[in-house]
Amino acid sequence: MDDEARTRPMDDSEWLAERFEDHRPRLRAVAYRMLGSLNDAEDAVQDTWERVNRAGADEIENLGGWLTTIVARICLNMLRARNVRREEPFENRLPDPIVSSEGELLPEDEALLAESVGLALQVVMDTLAPAERLAFVLHDLFDLPFDEISPMIGRTPQATRQLATRARRRLKGADVSGLERDLARQRSVVDAFFAAGRAGDFDALVAVLHPDVVLRADYHPGQPGRSAVVRGAAAVARGARLGARLGGQLHPALVNGGAGVVVTLHGRPFAVVAFSVTDGKIIEIDVIGDPDRVARVAAAVLGQRP
Repeated sequence: MDDEARTRPMDDSEWLAERFEDHRPRLRAVAYRMLGSLNDAEDAVQDTWERVNRAGADEIENLGGWLTTIVARICLNMLRARNVRREEPFENRLPDPIVSSEGELLPEDEALLAESVGLALQVVMDTLAPAERLAFVLHDLFDLPFDEISPMIGRTPQATRQLATRARRRLKGADVSGLERDLARQRSVVDAFFAAGRAGDFDALVAVLHPDVVLRADYHPGQPGRSAVVRGAAAVARGARLGARLGGQLHPALVNGGAGVVVTLHGRPFAVVAFSVTDGKIIEIDVIGDPDRVARVAAAVLGQRP
């Protein structure tokens, strides 16, 4: 039993609540990496608290590790249930981004971005099988040993190691390691993209796009037919030129730590756009176009509270 446990009353629920709040940022970060949804992550953390509050923690030596195990198991079950239900077309579903005004990251979001997992990598993580994702997230991002992870998925430590290796291989195949990290250079490329779009300059748009650029658009769940994946500089440039005609207002923002924008139309939330830049060109564009979802994830940029 740790020193904290020795000095507290055995049935002190207030102590447990305070310690849980100390661990909440890490638990929320684990859940977000596992689920790719801010709402689902909050649900998983709340479910963790309810279970812990019922069970108590009198005999627990490593409270942080125990809480991480509980939230990870809850997330694993949620991922498995999600795969069974298939209530929405996940092939075009983008994970929730962490959106903040540039230079004004909210304290509660700092832990979510501490592992430097941009939206591009989060998108690829959403394609992993639940057990692969758990093994990768807990070991590679949160440093849990395989012998602690393996009981959660009913595998041996060696088999769990292989799952993490497989996940790592798939993530490496997505080629996100060569992305531009300098925010000023990212912003310069993004600004050039929007300037070309506003001018209707097709050639300038193509020039700032990587030949193999991919645009993923995730619109309102009630309009799944509008969600799409567009590939190639010419096709993306044509779409960008059409989109610029809407005349939306651009609000520069950080989207999972990278240069992006929040778009409003007639003063109302319209879209969140994230960019991945490599060698001075845009290689990926991710668009969330559900106004309700935009209002929720971009509340800080829009001057609202979540």
